[in-house]
Amino acid sequence: MENVPEVQVVVTEKHGTEIDARDMKRMGKTQSFQRNFAFCSTLGFSMVLMSSWETQLATATFGLTNGGTAGAIYIYITTFFGFGMAIVSMAEMASMAPTAGGQYHWVSEFAAPSAQRFISYMTGWLCVLGWQAGSAAGCYLAGTEIQALIILNNPTYVPERWHGSLLAIALVCVSLFINTVLAKILPTIQATILVLHVCGFIAILVPLWVLSPHVPADQVFTQFNDGGDWRSMGLATLVGILSPTVSLIGPDAAVHISEEVRNASKTIPRIMLAAAIGNGTFGFVMLVTLCFCIGNLEEVLGTPTGYPFIQVFYNATQSTGGATVMTCIMIILSQFCAVTNMTTASRQLFSFARDRGTPFHTFFRRVVHDIPLNAIITTSVFSILLISISFGSTIAFNQLTALGVVALLASYMISIGSMAWKRIHSQPLLPSHFSLGRWGLPINMAALMFLVLAFVMIFFPPARNPKVESMNWSSVIFGGVVMLSLVYYLRAKEKYVGPVKLVRIEA
Repeated sequence: MENVPEVQVVVTEKHGTEIDARDMKRMGKTQSFQRNFAFCSTLGFSMVLMSSWETQLATATFGLTNGGTAGAIYIYITTFFGFGMAIVSMAEMASMAPTAGGQYHWVSEFAAPSAQRFISYMTGWLCVLGWQAGSAAGCYLAGTEIQALIILNNPTYVPERWHGSLLAIALVCVSLFINTVLAKILPTIQATILVLHVCGFIAILVPLWVLSPHVPADQVFTQFNDGGDWRSMGLATLVGILSPTVSLIGPDAAVHISEEVRNASKTIPRIMLAAAIGNGTFGFVMLVTLCFCIGNLEEVLGTPTGYPFIQVFYNATQSTGGATVMTCIMIILSQFCAVTNMTTASRQLFSFARDRGTPFHTFFRRVVHDIPLNAIITTSVFSILLISISFGSTIAFNQLTALGVVALLASYMISIGSMAWKRIHSQPLLPSHFSLGRWGLPINMAALMFLVLAFVMIFFPPARNPKVESMNWSSVIFGGVVMLSLVYYLRAKEKYVGPVKLVRIEA
């Protein structure tokens, strides 16, 4: 740890502690929000947003197809430790500069001076688009899970694609209501949902272990599968990295509400580490449980609900009522994951607009009653527009929302790479409560190597020689977004100077 004064005195409810006020002054930012998030509510916010065990249930079948049970388990462990390096790297930067801007602000402070403005600008757009896509995806997941529950309980129901889309749009409105009308009690809500996150984990885990028939352990830990016809078990397992990546991504969420957290420079790194370890452990236990209890994979994948985990619940309980209760837990948690996604996306948009990185920046950065109201409404509208694509094609919608994962991975690489550059060139680092010390550069480099691997593998299609409709077009969409950002940068570079220009050397 660096030698940072341990000042804990609260100045005001809005400005937090003296350390918070000092950090905001150094970064040249005005305190716009109430600092009403404490440790438990911030931990709930981060844990629920990541939703690692819930996401494992929803996405593990992709890893089981590409890698099998053994491949899914071992790639999860690899991803957990790889992301661990990235999380501690970002936790250090968050302790140095606890701002809602997150990665693009860190790049502006830590990258090579000649490239700070441009790279920071591109990172800002990646973060904004990544979180906006995540907000839409969260609501769509909860909406289609509700539709799946209707299919389970009503055999005569004829599902239509637009039914799930309308449900998702309704849930966007619910998320908007919570983020605006109930904004003052949002910390209390997050702390409460943290309890459901933990209790729900137990409520689903126990029935699966007690009631499901189990696959032999030697089969679980040694059986690989090449369902994508990659002709290589190693490559098939790497393609399956998408599942654990989606489960473990998002540790930076707490950073984007750091201006609403008391004693942020000390609290945020602890939250990031606690959420990563807690959620990572929950996710691993749930994955192993699913591998033991999944039964016939083809039967599970062919479920009429569209969600294999619901079929697993039904097979375990042999009861529609039991499977319904377990699925309702998933739906509630998915909805509050969408709420936290909207909160994060709106703060990221607000922060980038505050630094004049977006069009209509004066509109997006407006704060009303201690919340970025215009940014929240814009996030809701964008989510509805993105979900509307699913009326015509769920494939196109899934490809666009997959952009969120790719964009966030890119922002992690760029920000950690900037810190590695600073260390390689022996540049002085800012004082912080959480420091990697002499292990900083090795950890930064290990994080970068993992993130590059994950970034490349995310672009792979689910199978070799895919058809047009099953092709992974994320690389094309990502390239298009980068090109559009470059075009806009030519117009915006006179306005966007980067957060580093506001930083005070001494505060």
